[in-house]
Amino acid sequence: MIAFLNTNILIYAQGSGAKSEVARQAILAGGVISVQVLSEFASVLRRKFAFEWDVIDEAIADLRTALDPVRPIGIETHTEAVALARSHGFGFYDALIVASALEAGCDVLLTEDLQPGRRIASLTILDPFA
Repeated sequence: MIAFLNTNILIYAQGSGAKSEVARQAILAGGVISVQVLSEFASVLRRKFAFEWDVIDEAIADLRTALDPVRPIGIETHTEAVALARSHGFGFYDALIVASALEAGCDVLLTEDLQPGRRIASLTILDPFA
């Protein structure tokens, strides 16, 4: 099984508690993220948690070690995201996550932001905290 991890999984891994442990285990199990996820992660750590840039750099380095190489977002991914947003009613940035996961050949998308159990083509959305 190849998992695509949404930004919220990475954010929870930075904290403590039950969700944090689940998130850390998901990261340790390996998976895929995109440049979008990495960018959102850095933005949240800086804006919401006021982390210093060197701490953010370390967190990103840890993720890049634990996970598959970060997937780029090209025009094909963007085009597919527009189609997914139109056909499935996703917000654009959620559709971009789904498009990236499909493009990477992932079986599951781990997130608490979308409808768990929903299938889009070969991809199943799972909420690891449920």
